[in-house]
Amino acid sequence: MELTSKLDLTEMERLIVVYRDGLLKDTLPFWMDHCVDREYGGFNFALDRDGTVLSTDKYLWLHGRFVWLLSELFLQVEPNGEWLELAEHGMAYILRHGFADNGKMYFSVDQQGRPLRMRRYVFSETFAVMAMASLSRAKKDAALANRALALFKQIIEYFTTPGMIEPKFDSRTRPMKGLSTPMIIISTAQVLREAVDDPFCQVWIDRSIAEIQNNFMHHGYEAVMETTGPAGELIDTMEGRTLTPGHAIEAAWFVLHEAKLRDNDAELRQTGLTMLDWMWDRGWDKEYGGILYYTDVKGLSCSEYWHDMKFWWPHNETIIASLLAHVLTGDDKYLNMFRKVHDWTYAHFPDPDYGEWFGYLHRDGSVSSRLKGNQWKGAFHLPRMQLYCWKLLEEARQAGSL
Repeated sequence: MELTSKLDLTEMERLIVVYRDGLLKDTLPFWMDHCVDREYGGFNFALDRDGTVLSTDKYLWLHGRFVWLLSELFLQVEPNGEWLELAEHGMAYILRHGFADNGKMYFSVDQQGRPLRMRRYVFSETFAVMAMASLSRAKKDAALANRALALFKQIIEYFTTPGMIEPKFDSRTRPMKGLSTPMIIISTAQVLREAVDDPFCQVWIDRSIAEIQNNFMHHGYEAVMETTGPAGELIDTMEGRTLTPGHAIEAAWFVLHEAKLRDNDAELRQTGLTMLDWMWDRGWDKEYGGILYYTDVKGLSCSEYWHDMKFWWPHNETIIASLLAHVLTGDDKYLNMFRKVHDWTYAHFPDPDYGEWFGYLHRDGSVSSRLKGNQWKGAFHLPRMQLYCWKLLEEARQAGSL
């Protein structure tokens, strides 16, 4: 794509088609055709390149993500009965098999819904909240919205009560916290806020953004840290120095989205832009292109052997963040950033033969694994990007803002 100083109407129309048709004619049909389990319920997300089921184990956090997507499609695109039925199908499985007796959610269950794994994290819960909130709006189901709010409050209790979540490292020796907590609270509360009129959501969005600003944005290193000490201290170990550019860029667009919702709030916008600027510089592979998975804040060697691989989701998040940054600012820097990551991503990840995208590439962009889904990759990052960018561009076109 030629680097010009303006995203003109022709390019906007072309990109709208890329995202809209990619979502509705490629990504979504792949999952709807291959992942739905009509016999045992729920969805099979472990799929090979052609949609062949690789495992019938069920991953609850991916169920929440897909139910959220289907519900948002129903709300934002059209009231398609098949989408709503599949969302209800997935929610029924979550409610039937997702929760242990103590109220915590499983990470995975087997084909029959019997418990397999309970992780110390609460990401199954956060995506269940998002699923319940969006589905409640699609169905106009106040009871489901209230259940989402109750589960969100339970999540906050987990995060704020010492000992409820087992620490990754012994907190007596090395107390630490992760970026994943405030960023997932922001995203979850933003979705929940659309379904319930409760100031609790806004309070936790504000608190979480402030925590990122005060504890995870390291101005000395110009980096968004993945883990820090309790007050934002640098933990000078291999794990403590590790940055995940795609994760921080995802957090950046959550902040930028909040700025957009608040009439392009200048302070929030600058926070999100700074996060994006820093982590683009840290993550963009200047030799091969694409977003590196891990880097070290001091430029030292990374401990993880897949540090220089190219995963699908950081590219999805960077496309959203850079496009949103350009829409909010009109700055050519972000337009060129967007074009750069969009072009590299679309040149390497899509599967021209079986549809959807490969998830895992080597540093040079060659395919590492041909699978389309596993316990981490499902129907979320890619279709969320396609839906968000499609709607953002339509809104910008109608407003004549670019």
